[in-house]
Amino acid sequence: MSRPWPRWAISVPLDGFTLAEHADLAREAEGLGYSGAWSFEVDGVDGFTPLAVVGAASRLRVGIAIANVFTRGPATLAISAAGLAEVAPGRFCLGVGAGSQPIVEAWNGGAFRQPATRVRETVQVLRAALAGERVTFRGKTVRVEGFRLTRPPAHPVPIHVAALRPGMLRVAGEVGDGVVLNWLSAGDVPRVVGVARDAATAAGRDPAALEVTARLLVSVDPPGPEADLAVRRHVTAYLNVPVYRAFHEWLGRGDTLSPMWQAWERGDRRGAVDAVPPAVMDELILRGPASTIRDLVRGYLDAGIDTAFLSLTTSETDSDRRRARLREALRALAPAR
Repeated sequence: MSRPWPRWAISVPLDGFTLAEHADLAREAEGLGYSGAWSFEVDGVDGFTPLAVVGAASRLRVGIAIANVFTRGPATLAISAAGLAEVAPGRFCLGVGAGSQPIVEAWNGGAFRQPATRVRETVQVLRAALAGERVTFRGKTVRVEGFRLTRPPAHPVPIHVAALRPGMLRVAGEVGDGVVLNWLSAGDVPRVVGVARDAATAAGRDPAALEVTARLLVSVDPPGPEADLAVRRHVTAYLNVPVYRAFHEWLGRGDTLSPMWQAWERGDRRGAVDAVPPAVMDELILRGPASTIRDLVRGYLDAGIDTAFLSLTTSETDSDRRRARLREALRALAPAR
């Protein structure tokens, strides 16, 4: 069944380019046929600022994937969303999620507890706040007393929920307009999406109305040992984070990834990198010639992803060559080609 959503987008910010330069990148991406730009935030810049640049410079749809419900309170999330909705009226999507233990606890001094409940309650508050209502809410993890936006969005803001395992996937299906996926193979998509859509059905909602978005990890480096090492390090850095480890155990990769996890637990970082199986690298990271990567993206879309946003990475250290390689990939992977 064809769906009404945009299909092929980019992930911003693009490494090596200043945020100001993203205005030019956005206009070029729009001309190349990309439908949108989706941001992220880990330890670089926040997720809202790149979207303000892109949204003001182009007609691209812009979405944050994701804003963390532990590190921002509901009122702060609401005013940030209202600001982006004003920059890109009718083109902004708010993605929210719980993030991970390192971000919430080690970096921000919070407590990573009851993440599914925290996300659900935050979405409930945001629905009301973004509609311009005065909100008083007393939940298990969220309390809001008398908050009202003085500049509510003129157009509805879709709210997507980042999800990995069944508990959060069910939250996405029950209360979200969409679900944001990450770090999965095309073969994983039907199982993951099925949980969210089944939850939507059980909640009396239209499962087909749930937009499925996914950040696809793309290595644009030429093949070789250096590129392989960069991919292994990327996989190791993420899949040892507890939430991602649990996700891949649920997906059935426990036996395959066990040697890598065991080496990491021993403190053997080099051994963990070396233990990443080639099959996992090829399942989770899109790489190869542009034509191959484009075919792999289509595989995700055929498997049930509605909107794919490409996260382009390179291990190139020279700044000029890095920028050139990423811009060349942006052009080579464009849907209009």
